[in-house]
Amino acid sequence: MEYKSDIQIAQECELRPIGEIAARAGIDEKYLELYGRYKAKVDPAILKETDRPNGKLVLVTAITPTPAGEGKTTTTIGLADGLSRIGKNVIVALREPSLGPVFGIKGGAAGGGYAQVVPMEDINLHFTGDFHAIGAANNLLAAMLDNHIQQGNALHIDPRRITWKRCVDMNDRQLRFVVDGLGGKANGTPREDGFDITVASEIMAVFCLATSITDLKERLSKIIVGYSYEGVPVTAGDLKAVGAMAALLKDALKPNLVQTLEGTPAFVHGGPFANIAHGCNSVMATQIALKMGDYTVTEAGFGADLGAEKFLDIKCRMAGLVPDAVVIVATVRALKMHGGMPKAMLANEDLEMLEKGIPNLLRHVSNIRNVYGLPCVVAVNRFPTDTDAEIGFIIDKCRELGVNTVLSTVWAEGGKGGEDLAREVVRLCEEEKGDFRFSYETELSLETKINEIVTKVYGGKGVSIMPAAQKQIDELTKLGFGGLPVCVAKTQYSFTDDPTVLGAPEDFTVTVKNVKASAGAGFVVVLTGDIMTMPGLPKVPAAERIDVDENGRISGLF
Repeated sequence: MEYKSDIQIAQECELRPIGEIAARAGIDEKYLELYGRYKAKVDPAILKETDRPNGKLVLVTAITPTPAGEGKTTTTIGLADGLSRIGKNVIVALREPSLGPVFGIKGGAAGGGYAQVVPMEDINLHFTGDFHAIGAANNLLAAMLDNHIQQGNALHIDPRRITWKRCVDMNDRQLRFVVDGLGGKANGTPREDGFDITVASEIMAVFCLATSITDLKERLSKIIVGYSYEGVPVTAGDLKAVGAMAALLKDALKPNLVQTLEGTPAFVHGGPFANIAHGCNSVMATQIALKMGDYTVTEAGFGADLGAEKFLDIKCRMAGLVPDAVVIVATVRALKMHGGMPKAMLANEDLEMLEKGIPNLLRHVSNIRNVYGLPCVVAVNRFPTDTDAEIGFIIDKCRELGVNTVLSTVWAEGGKGGEDLAREVVRLCEEEKGDFRFSYETELSLETKINEIVTKVYGGKGVSIMPAAQKQIDELTKLGFGGLPVCVAKTQYSFTDDPTVLGAPEDFTVTVKNVKASAGAGFVVVLTGDIMTMPGLPKVPAAERIDVDENGRISGLF
């Protein structure tokens, strides 16, 4: 069979006009704001004017990611198409890709093979401009902050205690630490500064958790940009920046409607990274999908210890959501890699390496079932090199935990390869009642909440809080932020804070280096290990392979 790249498959697909997709989702054209023929924004007013009961909510997560690949987004899309093929009214709700990984190493977030959302080039590049609006709002606040200091500093802002960074949606390590305001008095106050990638901005988190313009403005007003000389938090509300920021975000806040290759309606909206932010698509997109579909399939970023933990402990807590079922995506290749097998050898059958690596999957399964009390299924994203013996081994091990394993071939077959998974998901939603609970309660101290995540979800023995971080925790608690949920920024490649430790390690300690309040988002960010909020490009970035011809046709985009 001829190999086709993701972009070739996507470009050969005959897209349906977005009005048809909206009609399929039960969305009247009066709620649509068209962005060309195949993209539209949906007016959130539909939530107030539709009295349908919410459908079932299905969360797709995965094992700890490896360079071997897991295919979580591909599985999410293929499952939605599979549900559609077996007669279910389904909508998929995904995050928007960041330009940083698109031009770096990770790739986009539009799926792959015959399980994609389209138009994939648009989705992976500028799309409807949401991220540009978020970056502009972030940088407007930064500009107003520095201008306030320049114009007399009535709020007594201490330039040494400014916590707000500028942002750009690109992997650019050169901007992590900068000194700006140079060139004399007319050019600002010299100070140390830095950039985050846009998807790590608190504006992104606020954007994804907001439920209305009013809620957005309230959250924006609480954003802490720094502290005064007296130690008092200074907010975006204090700087009178909220109205202008909201004006930049008002159109972006409307969820984006596109389609899968098979014409299943898809919301693609918002996109924080799960290793440095909360890693979930927007609450508003999820709410509209739940209201208009009998089944909503959504995903959370990276492994279940990151994206799913934050989806369940932060998003579900804030938005009042309860998943009906969880899908945990794994591959034989990735599990063998967790067992210590070199990437070059992964095509070879090796039950010993699989046995060493499978505890990673089993810990994620146990977390979903035993920590969060939710029914789940393991979806094995099958590769041609996987043997029946290897597949059988995974099925047997998961069965011991009372969880079924279903093979998924959606990359090669689209929705047809997701029908078995779809049937098991329907069975879970209709026959198995979960007992959903959070991994911690918010009234606990910040230290205890961090420890609960490390011990219950990661499988560690505890946390080591650096003196500077403890001082931050004490200060945030004194300021009244101790009752917020915690958002742990941690490497995605390990249950630990060390990316080189694979599998399901035990008796490890997670080191907390920095703690800060994301008061607008409504959580406290806990930075562990060597996590960075501005990634860098690899030695050979994907950007070197991307091109466009004279007809505007893009190539090299996966």
